[in-house]
Amino acid sequence: MPQTTNAPRLVEITPHTHDVALDIRYATADNITGEAIYGAARLFLRPEAETCLKRAAGLARAAGFSLVLFDGYRPVAAQAKLWAACPDERYVCPPHVGSTHTRGIALDLTLARHGRPLDMGTPFDDMSEASHPASTAIAAEALRNRLVLAGLMGAAGFEPIKTEWWHFQLPGEWPLLEAELLPGGERALMDKT
Repeated sequence: MPQTTNAPRLVEITPHTHDVALDIRYATADNITGEAIYGAARLFLRPEAETCLKRAAGLARAAGFSLVLFDGYRPVAAQAKLWAACPDERYVCPPHVGSTHTRGIALDLTLARHGRPLDMGTPFDDMSEASHPASTAIAAEALRNRLVLAGLMGAAGFEPIKTEWWHFQLPGEWPLLEAELLPGGERALMDKT
């Protein structure tokens, strides 16, 4: 079983506090499971990732873009639902191992200009080789947009993965987080009431 920690409480990310837009796909049926797996459209990060996100939002703004966030911290129960929908370790980590999302150090996001998301060649959660950041199976403009996103996120301290253009994480090894680190506990995301 992965190690957990009682790290500092997670930080909630909002449009007002972080100058980003939220499009929390796992609070809707518009994701690979076909159903809402979060009860609330909220996003949380570990404080270290939140600091890097603030840097990324500032860099994006200076370059004429904005960030649209799809996901951050993910409870293990949600990770299990994603694994059931896509049991492919290239795209979803098994829940017993945990992912960088269940560690609070990962973001799924895209770039927007004037409030409109840029063409990235595939939708979020498209679990195919066309979603790999360096795929040449997409239009040149979409590949450029992916490279801009990767450059901004890299300059802010995040690193990409090889299979999802939308996923960025802090480098290094991080322990899993316990649900009580969320304001209101894991219920803050998972309860549908």
